[in-house]
Amino acid sequence: MEIPELVAEWLKYSKTDLDVAEQLSEHMHPRPLEVICFHAQQSAEKALKAFLIKSNILPPKIHDLNNLCEMCSEVNNTFDEISLLCGSLNRYSVLPRYPFEIEILENDAEVAIKKASEIFKWVTKKLQ
Repeated sequence: MEIPELVAEWLKYSKTDLDVAEQLSEHMHPRPLEVICFHAQQSAEKALKAFLIKSNILPPKIHDLNNLCEMCSEVNNTFDEISLLCGSLNRYSVLPRYPFEIEILENDAEVAIKKASEIFKWVTKKLQ
């Protein structure tokens, strides 16, 4: 698969995770907060990996948004602008997958979706 197709596929997966988080938040009651936050984090992770692929860097099989954002910053230092957003979603990468590992409040899910959406839009602009 060519790089442009790979980038498009990663972005598609990123957008799907974001859409899933939004749909679960809007339509499922009670809201599965852990699942919503997990998908928000996954959206950000896949967007960052799309940028790395576009930059001819094979992204590592990690979930650490801080590390991925730092790798993107090495290519384009403006990624420092979203490093705090990435860091704030980092806690949702693994812990929400298991019962009783993390406490997530109603507002956390809304904030996670908002931040993931900002990251998705920001990275998409950088890819144009």
